[in-house]
Amino acid sequence: MKTVLFVFNGDPMCFIHVLLNALDMHAAGHQTCIVMEGASVALVPALVKPEHPLANLFTKVRAAGLLDGACKACSVKLGVAAEVEAAGVALIGEMHGHPSMRSYMDAGWQVITF
Repeated sequence: MKTVLFVFNGDPMCFIHVLLNALDMHAAGHQTCIVMEGASVALVPALVKPEHPLANLFTKVRAAGLLDGACKACSVKLGVAAEVEAAGVALIGEMHGHPSMRSYMDAGWQVITF
């Protein structure tokens, strides 16, 4: 099973569920990845700080290779593109600067949005 989690919501209480589910699916042997879109991209600068409550989970997700990247257009629009790149998160966006759900679907991925 291949599942991509597209997260648009910038609320950390939503994002924790994305991180937990990605790690759970990965641990069960599922192919999974996360794409950060919309307001969620603005979380990156805080998530890479060790004192952030979700920093440990974010680090685990990244270490497991489960974060495909953050939306280039949204990162630019929200003024965090440089910080996202500095954090080592890829800026992606083959669809007018935004990641394409269709490209994941064409590759056999189930898309879940948050």
